[in-house]
Amino acid sequence: MQPTGPQPDRDHVAAQRRHDAEERVRRLWEARRSFAARDDGSRPRRYLLTMFPYPSGDLHMGHAEVLALEDVVARWWRAKGFDVLNPVGWDSFGLPAENAAIRRKEHPAWFTETNIATQAASIRRYGVSFDWSRRLHTHDPAYYRWTQWLFLRLHAHGLAYRAAAEVNWCPQDATVLANEQVVDGRCERCGATVTRRTLTQWFVRTTAYADRLLDDMALLEDGWPAHVLQMQRNWVGREATPEGTTYRLHDWLVSRQRYWGAPVPIVHCPACGEVPVPEDRLPVTLPHLAGQELRPRGTSPLASAREWVETDCPRCGAPAERDTDTLDTFVDSSWYHLRYLSPGFEGGPFQPEDAARWTPVSLYVGGVEHATMHLLYVRFVHKFLFDLGMVPTPEPFAALLNQGQVVNEGRAMSKSLGNGVELGAELDRHGVDAVRLAMVFAGPPEDDVDWADVSPAAMRRFLSRALRLADLVPDDGGVVSARVAPPASTGSPGLRAAVHRAVHECDELLEARRFNVVVARLMELVTTVRRAAEASPAEVTGPAGPGSAVGQRDLREAVEAVAVVLSLFAPYTAEELWARLGHRTPVAEAAWPEVDPALLGAEVVEAVVQVGGKVRARLTVVPDVSAAELEAAALALPEVVRALGGRPVRRVVVRPPHLVSVVPG
Repeated sequence: MQPTGPQPDRDHVAAQRRHDAEERVRRLWEARRSFAARDDGSRPRRYLLTMFPYPSGDLHMGHAEVLALEDVVARWWRAKGFDVLNPVGWDSFGLPAENAAIRRKEHPAWFTETNIATQAASIRRYGVSFDWSRRLHTHDPAYYRWTQWLFLRLHAHGLAYRAAAEVNWCPQDATVLANEQVVDGRCERCGATVTRRTLTQWFVRTTAYADRLLDDMALLEDGWPAHVLQMQRNWVGREATPEGTTYRLHDWLVSRQRYWGAPVPIVHCPACGEVPVPEDRLPVTLPHLAGQELRPRGTSPLASAREWVETDCPRCGAPAERDTDTLDTFVDSSWYHLRYLSPGFEGGPFQPEDAARWTPVSLYVGGVEHATMHLLYVRFVHKFLFDLGMVPTPEPFAALLNQGQVVNEGRAMSKSLGNGVELGAELDRHGVDAVRLAMVFAGPPEDDVDWADVSPAAMRRFLSRALRLADLVPDDGGVVSARVAPPASTGSPGLRAAVHRAVHECDELLEARRFNVVVARLMELVTTVRRAAEASPAEVTGPAGPGSAVGQRDLREAVEAVAVVLSLFAPYTAEELWARLGHRTPVAEAAWPEVDPALLGAEVVEAVVQVGGKVRARLTVVPDVSAAELEAAALALPEVVRALGGRPVRRVVVRPPHLVSVVPG
């Protein structure tokens, strides 16, 4: 009897199966805490950091690229035996949430926390190996308490001051802007034409560190892109003049006339002047304002919250008023790399001993658009904390990786242009692994990715081929190995040499951050392993004979090597492949394959196999393969057997290692 009624779409069913399989893998990772930093001294440490995302809607294609790239590094470092700190959080103060709250007549926290929840779910789905136990949000009072502490420390050392000055004013967002936030005379956020006003504002004396910001770049030349260092040199702009050394750099304007930010922790007293809020009274939390109460009026919305503004002077006890400006969000993100080290610590912004173990950050991943704002500010703050003896190095980031942009048809993605691409829809259509692999394979990390030239469908087909390698491995109870192949093995020398060399080359390419080339080598390796497995029992197992333990071990460990390398790029498929090989622990926790140095110099060549003068197959062999081994391997090939069609073999001409010519009877 035929089923009646509407039938589920085949693509939808496949997508649901992928989704369910991905969810099972995620639950396994979470249950085992596979990505949590141990921090117990058992392994050398590496700190990987991705630039703070802002919670404005769901993830976009740019997020898909940067998260795929940084996760390759995180997973590779763990496999190489490092204790990896790879935290996640959100830069969650700022104007977009406040403007949305005005339009929707709500509190900015609702917009912010809803979007954080959406992005967090998408990041988990994307399989990024973050340590979620260290998650933080800058709008959390437990976080901005220490942003205020930092401001007070700068103030106590004469580096934060209030002064009347002509400043940049954005008429649309109704707030002042730092020089770095003005691009070609317009607000870098909303595009409005910037005007000039004279206002009394809070500044941070970055010019006091100008020489060190320039001179310490010598410490970064081995790890930072040269063009980023040059951008910073140009921005600081030291020039010698008859009157003394001068700079293009100006002091950092940090106060904003908006609500959704950390309040400036200063009280203005008629008798005492500017009085810092005592540290034991931090944080100075925001009053509850929502909707039209947040509408900009040329002064901060906080000024209208009179019950909050009116307070007592911490010094003399007389009536006083709180400062009604909030701190620019770049202050929040200037030190977040340190809060990740001690997220629950209440005795300070972080524990110096944690900084001594983990800093500087081993690799910082993010967009080059932050080269003259965020990176400059965070370097300044880190140097200040270095002077306080709280961090062990004067620079925060030992190495920097800038990814390119994701465009479509040569242009930035935009709904108005009709070339926008929704990440969620692509994940549903092709699966997470296919999208991740396509992103990485598209080109070098620093180059732009044109989505029109990317093929997740092709990546999905490759992943299916890789997964089918498990079907070629005999079920021998599951050999658990951290090596490509044991040195004592004498089976399939061509396969073993090819696998060892491929793994070694992938390691070197990863070190050079040529991730797209690693994917290409992985594709070649999958083809090599499949050909070796399908070639013949003799070719796979070697002289020990068909089905021998030695040959099975070589093939198994070759497929295990594929699974480990694949796990850097396509973690869900790699976990399924690993499980099919009989492993009960995740491949995410497996060691990087250990190569045999003796095989790295072993050359492999391709032997052509002809039947009746026509090429029917090819074999991967070592150059010194014997004529007998090469002939036996060729005659057992399925392609040769089919070409013979039952005819006897009259003669076999063998020219090791390049040719086998079979003459039928």
